[in-house]
Amino acid sequence: MKLDELILIISSRTGTAVNQSMLAESLGITRQTVSNRIKNESEVTVSELKRAEEFFGVKLFNTMTDAPCEIAYIDYYSDVFASCGGGSIVFSTEKSKLPIAVSMISGYSKNKLYSMINASGNSMSPTIDNGDKLIVEHWNGSQIQDNKIYVFCYNNEFFVKRLSKNFDEIIIKSDNPEYRVRTVSGKAVMDLILIGKIVATIKQLD
Repeated sequence: MKLDELILIISSRTGTAVNQSMLAESLGITRQTVSNRIKNESEVTVSELKRAEEFFGVKLFNTMTDAPCEIAYIDYYSDVFASCGGGSIVFSTEKSKLPIAVSMISGYSKNKLYSMINASGNSMSPTIDNGDKLIVEHWNGSQIQDNKIYVFCYNNEFFVKRLSKNFDEIIIKSDNPEYRVRTVSGKAVMDLILIGKIVATIKQLD
């Protein structure tokens, strides 16, 4: 198993976006060493697997005999923030490709389009916290599934909320009880643009 594959497996099993610096800390080496070993496709040793197990609190030792971890490369928009609060305006749409273990993505299909953005604010806490990374399954024209979490654009701002459809109105709900339920009705419904459904939340390590 290679180091980049180990990062993906740990991320999948912990539900946390593990980066090279975190892996380096767990193995007792520098981040630059991790980066160089990834470039050289260096293999992980048994002792390194044990150290990573202890550090992240997950079972990894038998991973070398597990089925291969299927990976999808997803567009990550690092400067796009969808608000879990009062709304966020997008200033940049630069993107990069990130490898993600498909086991992290609910209902994954090769025929669907996915991207990753950042969450901002606390209105969806504790389900989604400020700084979490969100994997979005792009909307394909299907009906809103009641009480699922969506990212949408309204009045030129991006939001992450639970949505429900009720005749000619859309009900917008937050998981944080401090935020009130809102509705969009009548012609205003046409101004709400669905981007997609949240199918994975990647928590950040404290």
